[in-house]
Amino acid sequence: MRLSSDYFIVTKQIKDLAKLAIKSNTIDPALYAQYGVKRGLRDLDGKGVLTGLTEISEVWGRQPDENGVDREVEGILRYRGYDIEDLIYGSPEESHFGFEEVTYLLLFGELPNKKQFEEFKKLFAGYRSLPTNFVRDIIMKAPSRDMMNTLARSVLTLYSYDSNDDDISVDNVLRQCLGLIALFPQLSVYAYQTYKYYHDGDSFFIHAPREDYSTSENILHMLRPNSFFTHLEAKVLELALILHAEHGGGNNSTFTTRVVTSTGTDTYSAIAAAIGSLKGPKHGGANIKNVQMFDDMKKNVKDWTSDKEISAYLMKILNKEAFDKTGLIYGIGHAIYTKSDPRSEMFRSFVQDLSKEKGFEDEFNLRERVARLAPQIIAGNRKMYKNICPNVDYYSGFAYKMLGLPMELYTPLFACARVSGWSAHRLEEIINAGKIIRPAYMGICKPREYVKLEDR
Repeated sequence: MRLSSDYFIVTKQIKDLAKLAIKSNTIDPALYAQYGVKRGLRDLDGKGVLTGLTEISEVWGRQPDENGVDREVEGILRYRGYDIEDLIYGSPEESHFGFEEVTYLLLFGELPNKKQFEEFKKLFAGYRSLPTNFVRDIIMKAPSRDMMNTLARSVLTLYSYDSNDDDISVDNVLRQCLGLIALFPQLSVYAYQTYKYYHDGDSFFIHAPREDYSTSENILHMLRPNSFFTHLEAKVLELALILHAEHGGGNNSTFTTRVVTSTGTDTYSAIAAAIGSLKGPKHGGANIKNVQMFDDMKKNVKDWTSDKEISAYLMKILNKEAFDKTGLIYGIGHAIYTKSDPRSEMFRSFVQDLSKEKGFEDEFNLRERVARLAPQIIAGNRKMYKNICPNVDYYSGFAYKMLGLPMELYTPLFACARVSGWSAHRLEEIINAGKIIRPAYMGICKPREYVKLEDR
């Protein structure tokens, strides 16, 4: 059966009904304060409402002092108790790639020894194999301009290829999660290549992943026609994967994973739901907006060394007169971090090195000026309850741009990293067998008398 052409058109009737929907669903913002409802499950200062416990990671932007008073602190991110900085800089081996090691840590709670790590890498590499004809039948036959939608569809379709699809025992869920973590890069890259072939007429090629490559090396190998990449390129991409792998149970996509998992549903449904959450521009799509904002800035700011010109442009953004007219300076500010985002701090030095290798030093210096000026301008023109700082998206999109990665893959790359964290939280939710997650909403509609249709 074919859908009628009207299905894809917003008609006048739909527009009129939309107005009715807006009228009947608009809630007075003052009521949230009146009933003590914390919108977005956050306090005014951005502190999240406590909804659960986790051993997987911890994220801090505020901590109590010796008198028990909450104070802003330099940002802290720990995976299973290990400071993220130690995980990044801890290995003296220049050739060491750590995403698989971090994945092991997130899933099993301990860093592997050398023997365990070699065995895990071999096991992990064995999962980098899609079902026969999957690329042809699933990815190539319905290309989408949005890779996140294709990724979600591919994940849901893998359910059909799994003979133990609904089994939520820990060993089976672990098997499914390892498979998804291993396959996300292929699903994302192949979806992009298919789209470019069908819609832009680009040459079509498929590079199978290599067993001897890390996840970041395989992404660059599969994406580039000649499979060539430098060591620094792979290290910067690896850093991005590690820093995006996990960020506490409260971030939207991870919380989605836990909410859906708590219902007892299958792994593919839970991870597909998380993908849908991450797709949103307020979550995983922010790095794209940051790159687009800087592209617009470079067109409108003639002197990239002028604080005055840069500040004037940033004020236009705040006043909804420039870029996308939302009033947002993308990449500045975070729900939890106030003084600093540790991910951004670590990314910065690697991005600076890459800017020298790729000839982007002028743009890096422009970004440094904006990183210094933007928090001051926002604080001076908005009612702020906390300090603000550059977040990880401020540098990640720029890094992807210098690597020559297509913008369509920025958010899927986030998913390729975060699926490790999602998997760890799914396992933790299943192992602890908690209640179904069901927060409360207060109904504020007034009782009304029913009137028969013929009397309305």
